[in-house]
Amino acid sequence: MRRDGAAAAPRTWRSAFGCLAAVGVLLGIVVGLGGVLLGPTGYWPGSSMTTAWETPSDGQAPEDGVHRAWLAGDTLVRARYDAVTGFDAGSGGKRWEFVPPRRTDICAAGETADDNRVLIAHTGGAGGGCSVVVALGLADGRELWRASLAPADGDALAVGGGLGVVLDAGAGKDAPVLRALDLRTGSPRWTAAVPKGCAPVRTDVAPRQVVAVLACGEEMKLAAFDPADGKERWTTPLDARNGVSTGARVALTATDPVVLRVDEGDRGIDAFLVFGPDGRPGARIQSTGDGYGTIGPQAVVSDGRLFALTDGGPWGRLVAFDLTTGGELWQDDGIGGAAYVVQGLHAEAGRVMAVSGSGKYGDHLYVLDAATGDEQEERAFRDDTGSLVDLLPYKDRIIAVRSGGRAKPFSAYERW
Repeated sequence: MRRDGAAAAPRTWRSAFGCLAAVGVLLGIVVGLGGVLLGPTGYWPGSSMTTAWETPSDGQAPEDGVHRAWLAGDTLVRARYDAVTGFDAGSGGKRWEFVPPRRTDICAAGETADDNRVLIAHTGGAGGGCSVVVALGLADGRELWRASLAPADGDALAVGGGLGVVLDAGAGKDAPVLRALDLRTGSPRWTAAVPKGCAPVRTDVAPRQVVAVLACGEEMKLAAFDPADGKERWTTPLDARNGVSTGARVALTATDPVVLRVDEGDRGIDAFLVFGPDGRPGARIQSTGDGYGTIGPQAVVSDGRLFALTDGGPWGRLVAFDLTTGGELWQDDGIGGAAYVVQGLHAEAGRVMAVSGSGKYGDHLYVLDAATGDEQEERAFRDDTGSLVDLLPYKDRIIAVRSGGRAKPFSAYERW
């Protein structure tokens, strides 16, 4: 009997192990199917993005009006034609609101902040039009100072290095000039004497100089000024060989190094131009290339590279370029699929983030290595992200920025 019992035990254990193995295989199949079926929906742990909070939808806003967003510490700020509003970045709760005087509209706003301060402008004042410049503190929305100036069209307001720089369009016969004011107090610091026959049309503050795009007769040029006294340091044509006509569209994409996007339409150049700190022309990146398609409106500069979303391939493409040589470093066609549209782009600290949206398959977040393009992360959003204009990393969350229409200005998403 003991021998029979001893012989029976191994068979019992073998049967038990067999059952456990079968259960393990079954669990693996279930988990695998769960990942396949639930992963793209945002309901699978470890590969999803859930909504932490959203700000309420705004009333209708003009699509071509002022739309700016800044992140200052723990405060998210949105500017549009009727108000500048601050929200708590941790909860989405409203903190403060700056409303321009009755029967006036916000008509201009700087793109970046300096020491939690920005410049905006609204209509009204003695001269009418867009003629009142205001410095705001982003932590509490407090008005620091105001000045009667006339910001010109385009990128007319900039801050940096404790300066507020205004491209003043002047009044009547007065020529446009570049004015610098103390960002804390509003006291005048200097007025730049631009080259004779030139007028500034775009401006920004680089780490060690103030830069401006100039219209000089029929040609566009780039100039730099000393931030201490406004003295001209150098002026150079945008294109030394053929020139760039004053009818071209010119945008300042970055200031360190200076990167301009220049588009003359069918008449000539359509490219990103890079300039060194002394004004020396550098690399040139064509807006359209056989290997990557046409670069769209979303292009950012970080870590010595230009990252751009293009219309290449069947669904769009993310491409990285070297700003020193202008050469293509890598491209990614694997973001989403044929039913996706790549939107929302942010590059910082060696990583690139992009969101691909699809009404059929949902939205996805991709995080890539900025140097190699290798995918580091892919996650599915549980909720529709809508039409994005920017992505802002905040602690362990990602904040989506929207503008125009009745869109919700901000939504915060967290990994799940």
